[in-house]
Amino acid sequence: MITISGLSARIAGRLLLDNASVSLPSGTKAGLVGRNGAGKSTLFRIITGDFSSEAGSVSLPKNARIGQVAQEAPGTDEPLIEIVLAADKERAALLKEAETATDPHRIAEIQTRLSDIGAHSAQARAASILAGLGFDHEAQQRPARSFSGGWRMRVALAAVLFSEPDLLLLDEPTNYLDLEGTLWLEDYVRRYPHTVLIISHDRDLLNTAVNAIVHLDQKKLTFYRGGYDQFERQKAEADELQMKAKAKNEAARKHLQSFIDRFKAKATKARQAQSRVKALERMGTVAAVIEDHVQGFTFPEPEKQPASPIVSISGGAVGYVPGQPILKRMNLRIDNDDRIALLGSNGNGKSTFAKFISGKLAAESGEVKTAPGLKIGFFAQHQLDDLVPTQSAVEHVRRLMADAPEAKVRARVAQMGLATEKMDTPAKDLSGGEKARLLMGLAAFDAPNLLILDEPTNHLDIDSRRALIEALNDYPGAVILISHDRHLIEATVDRLWLVKDGTVASFDGDLEEYRTLIVGGAKPKEEKARPVPGDEGLSKADQRKANADRRASLAPLRKKINEIESLTGKLEKQIQVLDGELADPLLYEKNPARAAQKAKERADAAAKLAAAEEQWLELSSEYEEAMAG
Repeated sequence: MITISGLSARIAGRLLLDNASVSLPSGTKAGLVGRNGAGKSTLFRIITGDFSSEAGSVSLPKNARIGQVAQEAPGTDEPLIEIVLAADKERAALLKEAETATDPHRIAEIQTRLSDIGAHSAQARAASILAGLGFDHEAQQRPARSFSGGWRMRVALAAVLFSEPDLLLLDEPTNYLDLEGTLWLEDYVRRYPHTVLIISHDRDLLNTAVNAIVHLDQKKLTFYRGGYDQFERQKAEADELQMKAKAKNEAARKHLQSFIDRFKAKATKARQAQSRVKALERMGTVAAVIEDHVQGFTFPEPEKQPASPIVSISGGAVGYVPGQPILKRMNLRIDNDDRIALLGSNGNGKSTFAKFISGKLAAESGEVKTAPGLKIGFFAQHQLDDLVPTQSAVEHVRRLMADAPEAKVRARVAQMGLATEKMDTPAKDLSGGEKARLLMGLAAFDAPNLLILDEPTNHLDIDSRRALIEALNDYPGAVILISHDRHLIEATVDRLWLVKDGTVASFDGDLEEYRTLIVGGAKPKEEKARPVPGDEGLSKADQRKANADRRASLAPLRKKINEIESLTGKLEKQIQVLDGELADPLLYEKNPARAAQKAKERADAAAKLAAAEEQWLELSSEYEEAMAG
């Protein structure tokens, strides 16, 4: 068991933990969640002894081994497999001693211990971990220095997983993984035999891999059993109870204070008034539920949406070196309402395809047609380095609005989700999430018809990711998404394309099927063109044209479905606001007529939501049947 007792800590004068306590039973897989900057990484440093707390303690079992990913990724000439094997210090020391030991008793002890720790199967286990993180057999034999920083961080992760510590600390491990690596890690952590504490904003990871959540909020630590969805429900229920308790407490205090104010000056009532004063002191107050405001995202709506297809590729090939295409044999179509996620391991060409569609890479061969006037917005995580470090968000936006008044420039920055106090902060001093918001806002500045997002969530917390989902669902243009965040993909896209074996093709199946295929090691299927009735005798080109025409004919239906989805989202928000107002007991005391009106509005909104959901089901079924032929 790990026990944290009365922990207090501050950095640069700011208190991050204030008498915080929590206990994790042995074998717990816990997600450590909280807003960016709350102190999660600082807590890790306290646990490992790299940072001293002002007060309190962290208690671990005697001789417990703590493991976390090294901050410096290995860049030596050693092969990857040897770097991972060396992470098990005891095994390495025993093998070295075995080469020179002469005492028969010691040799026996060494061999017994090597057997106990599974040393003879270590090579296979290390290779399995590296394979799960995207390194094939050939890559495992290559020197670490031949890989980029992101891939070397995977080696560092593989090394700590192989060493199998008693307490495994993982700080945002999926930030340098693709979706395939993330799916593998989910499964690995879920089956890990010891205690795990993982900082993550990946909702699916926190639902699949862990069995508890530790919430760092308001400088306190709270333990919840279950995954993230269960935590969210439990916290919402606890917040609701607390709000009701606070309202009841305030009403009672108000009643007592009223009596005191009325009778404390009267001699006949002085004793009763004094007793009420004492009762008021004993009653105390109930703390309010503090809700941190999450800045939203806003993607400007295109002035005019071109007719579908907005991009058409026939026999396309693209690469960086002439005659050596990374992707070829591409026959694809993107419509103006498409929501597409790109699947495939890092290195297969997802980012290359994104650059190709955005116009940053020209086709090496084949035909590529784009709709007249098509505007494309492109965001990639590596572009964070393109921000001018000394310039603020306002200065970055002013370059694009040279003749606009200051108020309009600042209003545009606000739409990007940057708080007022951050608008004049130099880019180098912004957090990763704030930089991502600025860069996304700049990418979508000209109201594009097609938005391409390459790993947009790496620096966003869960609430900011939820805000991004809402913004993408409100955005009327087409979207191409590359992300390791399964929840983001499932909540925003309706088509999956697989980048594999040097080409891009539609994937027949959903993300759950893809997860099973990746974790289970089966071979993914690629969707074959499905002829509609009457098309059986057509050539492949004609079949593609027939399928494209069919999609075009169904565009109005798809648009109606999107409109209903937007309506249901607005109705759900309206009901949530009304529920908050109706939960206030003072509303009924002060203005019964207004309370009745709010109750009627709530009932009307609920009826509209039920009708919209029923219509959505009918139209979605109609659309799917039409697409299936």
